[in-house]
Amino acid sequence: MRRALIVLGAIAASVLAVAPAGGEHEARAPRAEFRILLYSEPDSFHHAVGSVPAAEAAIEELGARHRFGVAARTSPVVFRARVLRRYDAVVFLSPDGEIMNDDRQVAFERFIQGGGGFVGVHAASLAEADWQFYVDLIGARFVSHPPIQQATVRLDDRRHPSTERLPRPWVRTDEWYEFDRNPRGDVHVLARVDESTYEGGGMGADHPISWCQGFRGGRAWYTAMGHTPESYSERGFRRHLLGGIRWAAGDAPGDCRLRQRVHRT
Repeated sequence: MRRALIVLGAIAASVLAVAPAGGEHEARAPRAEFRILLYSEPDSFHHAVGSVPAAEAAIEELGARHRFGVAARTSPVVFRARVLRRYDAVVFLSPDGEIMNDDRQVAFERFIQGGGGFVGVHAASLAEADWQFYVDLIGARFVSHPPIQQATVRLDDRRHPSTERLPRPWVRTDEWYEFDRNPRGDVHVLARVDESTYEGGGMGADHPISWCQGFRGGRAWYTAMGHTPESYSERGFRRHLLGGIRWAAGDAPGDCRLRQRVHRT
């Protein structure tokens, strides 16, 4: 009997030794539903001054709340096949220069062709001007913008996860990009900015500002919005960004076919 009590006491002591203080079992962290690689350039023009840190913090908060993993990186050495295979999507936070050498471009192309997702935010449409794969992936290239000001965004697709819960009309302040071409017809337009609601627009009545597409086996989502740090504390823009990330990572369904029924709002 004494031997049995000694054994039981030892077992109890070992349990108490690994149990957290307070006598409660430590809850396991919820498993991430998917993982994203969040890439930015700390020396990227003026966007890094405020908007990129704000964007990184917002996306990390969204990841914690919505159960997806976020790995923030600032070095292009991460664009290797053995690294990229860990992620479901890559997010470009306003990089505006040449990022990848030939080997990294090959690895990135294979990641997309293998079903990977891409999210481009704001100045991502300035990056990699001489890499045709990326030019086609992003959909259109930045050429200019008027001063930051308030404008109205109209939704062409109300069902996509990046637009389904946005206000109609969506009035917000940002830096309104103009592009080298209207990408409609090559991409699925999600939202456009109404040039009649601000000064200095130069693309006309149809000015796409956010879009998506199935691209060579993968998924690509881009928004030209997101210049100001305040954007990333704005509920509507955070919903927009979250929906784009979830769709690109394959976590949320969305129809990004080129033929679309446009909802004019």
